[in-house]
Amino acid sequence: MRLDRFLSNLPQLNRKQVRLLLVERRVRVDGEWVSDPHHEVREFSQVLLDGRVLQAGRPARYFMLHKPMGCVSATVDAQHLTVLDLLDEPDKHELHLAGRLDYNTSGLMLITNDGQWSRRLTQPQTKLGKVYYVETEQVIEQRYVDTFAQGIYFSFEDLTTQPAELVVLGPHSARLTIVEGRYHQVKRMFGHFQNKVLRLHREQMGPLTLDPELSPGQYRALTAEEIQQI
Repeated sequence: MRLDRFLSNLPQLNRKQVRLLLVERRVRVDGEWVSDPHHEVREFSQVLLDGRVLQAGRPARYFMLHKPMGCVSATVDAQHLTVLDLLDEPDKHELHLAGRLDYNTSGLMLITNDGQWSRRLTQPQTKLGKVYYVETEQVIEQRYVDTFAQGIYFSFEDLTTQPAELVVLGPHSARLTIVEGRYHQVKRMFGHFQNKVLRLHREQMGPLTLDPELSPGQYRALTAEEIQQI
């Protein structure tokens, strides 16, 4: 929220006092003196008033994981291995998944404790493309391309999918880009043609591409540049 609103929410300060504090440059955010009332205070920001801690702040964490097949996209599961089980990190309970993958789907997963960042990545209105490599049981015909581009009607939800881009790579393989995340969406789209998906692998989410150096089950922290791309 805005810095002036953050300060005004404190019981010991009123709006007039807040304005005066900012003019006198008595407030620090993440180590910097701030006088701009519109300066953004996030849940990870450290805020000090005359050296007194108003919000301690905590580090934002961002990870890229190569999810293997046979792993649950959940933070806790009593019966199955979860993606968080693959992370050797402290305080894993603070992390959440920015988008999910089915049990038998592999590929890119993003894990963070920054809810604002993950919402930008996953909310439908941002229309960030998710790119999948797909292998199917039956031949992928050229007519699929036009149908996917027009959208496919899902009767259960009574909706038509957003236009999707399908690039046919071979008789049984393709690369699909979608901007939604409906339940089993890719499998259901190919199911429209009674064509079973045998392998599904997510390669990319928005501008972030799975690091080819990561083997299934491995992960790494995102770079500052990657974080800022979302």
